[in-house]
Amino acid sequence: MKMNNNLINWYPGHMAKTKRLISERLDLIDIVIEVIDARIPYSSRIKDLDNLVKDKPRLIVMTKYDLCDKKETDKWVNKYQNDGYRVLTLDLTLNKSIDKLISREINEMMFEVNVKKVAKGLSKNRPKVLIVGVPNAGKSTLINRLVGKKVVNVGNKPGVTKDLSWIRVNNNFELLDTPGILWPKITEEKVGFNLASFTAIKEEILPLDEVSTYILKMLYRYYPVKLKERYGVDSIDDEEIVEVYDIIGRKFGCLIRGGNIDYDKVIGIIINDIKNGNVKGITFDRFDNN
Repeated sequence: MKMNNNLINWYPGHMAKTKRLISERLDLIDIVIEVIDARIPYSSRIKDLDNLVKDKPRLIVMTKYDLCDKKETDKWVNKYQNDGYRVLTLDLTLNKSIDKLISREINEMMFEVNVKKVAKGLSKNRPKVLIVGVPNAGKSTLINRLVGKKVVNVGNKPGVTKDLSWIRVNNNFELLDTPGILWPKITEEKVGFNLASFTAIKEEILPLDEVSTYILKMLYRYYPVKLKERYGVDSIDDEEIVEVYDIIGRKFGCLIRGGNIDYDKVIGIIINDIKNGNVKGITFDRFDNN
């Protein structure tokens, strides 16, 4: 499987606009929250974020921690902590103290920020926090949980948030919400397929059959038991991939006239299983391979 040229140079205009607006507002920002998907803790990081936010204090929030392979993802947690970042792992479906956890982190981070402000003769104000992430990393869900009600739209596809907007979370801090952003060129093939597998880039960017095959191969390589349990597949061979789709098609009743397999339905099932979290306990970014 090879990425097509459209993916390598794919960079929607609204993302360029978002980065420009962030740069224009950066002087107002005290802290940056970077939201990443715990299942792809390397691929879902914004590669040029350091250049964009300069030396602003950073909190990495790993969402969908309930869906990841914790043993593998925790290797990335340790790496990022060793790199000097604060890291918080969250289950957005069950964790009822998210606002307290985030507020605590921000309060601790603001101590150093306020020391610098006082040294410059500036007053301590309510912290202003920039929140960024690739599409579909869970940023909108996190914001709604922080506020305690729906203030931004949520969807399991890219492009839900359209503009930058200030949101007052509580008396502790304000958030500057941003549309999901990526980077001008995706040069690593596995990063492109990881982003596509977890719906961080639009489905039409890569051929869906290649994305679904990539998902199956990753499951076979790292999670063969899950592959067997969910799809009834014991092994995968490039030369027999159609037979694999036949097995899945028969298991899920994806049949058309004449008893033939509806391969589009099979592909949709595989991709939606990942999108909707039906296959849990998986992490596609392998620490030892990056």
